[in-house]
Amino acid sequence: MGTKASPVSAGALVLAFVLPSFSAAQTANSGPRLANGKPDLNGIWQVLNEANYDIEAHGARPAMALRTGPYGPVSARPVLELGAVGAVPPGLGVVEDGEIPYKPEALAKRKLNQDDWLNLDPEIKCYLPGVPRATYMPYPFQILQSASAITFVYEYAGAVRNIFLKNPGPPPTDSWMGQSVGHWDGDTLVVDVTGLNDQTWFDRAGNFHSDKMHVVERYMRTSRDVISYEATIEDPDVFTRPWKMSMPLYRRQEKNAQVLDFKCVEFVEELLYGPYRKRPLNK
Repeated sequence: MGTKASPVSAGALVLAFVLPSFSAAQTANSGPRLANGKPDLNGIWQVLNEANYDIEAHGARPAMALRTGPYGPVSARPVLELGAVGAVPPGLGVVEDGEIPYKPEALAKRKLNQDDWLNLDPEIKCYLPGVPRATYMPYPFQILQSASAITFVYEYAGAVRNIFLKNPGPPPTDSWMGQSVGHWDGDTLVVDVTGLNDQTWFDRAGNFHSDKMHVVERYMRTSRDVISYEATIEDPDVFTRPWKMSMPLYRRQEKNAQVLDFKCVEFVEELLYGPYRKRPLNK
């Protein structure tokens, strides 16, 4: 008599016919590719997280700017009337290992930034967001990619990054968005960012860096609608060691999705220059 096949071997046989191999499935799900075989990152992308409030894990609180209240912190007077609109939602954080490895003196500076957030956060004044903050602000950005060029266009403040695919040498000067040099590591776009000034923050929570910061970004399309994003931060003046943040980027699904015009400079003219009017507006 023949030997009866076990349920395990029969199941394995069925799966072998029905399911593709892991590598084939992974390739099929990694999204479209350009004619040169590289992953196609073209599209409009956006995060779904609370990192722009605070890249570290944090609880909800009444506002970014607080003062002492009778039963605990309450909103500072300038933002009190914003009510729930000005509140901070809780977030799980995007920093790997949980905490940013600040040097003690840098940690003290972050506290000063938090205490004077209304006057110091560069986002409030519509300054360019810098890298990596441009990636996880609550606005879409577009990746424009061909075989020979890659450009990132951000909605916030009209920021733009050209990704050099041939190293042009050291950046001529420090700037808000720095100099970005990209290369492919297999299916991952690696972008080396240098020449950043010290005027940007990582978030609204006062997390900051110096002009010695060096950022290495990694963009890997893991499916048609998702890019896995990582940024490794190195800054010997502020941090005790390199550290990393990571998050998914999601492709906007609207048929007419586009990056709209949000050049917010004119929106803050009164904030920056109003007090210098010959006849200032009443507050």
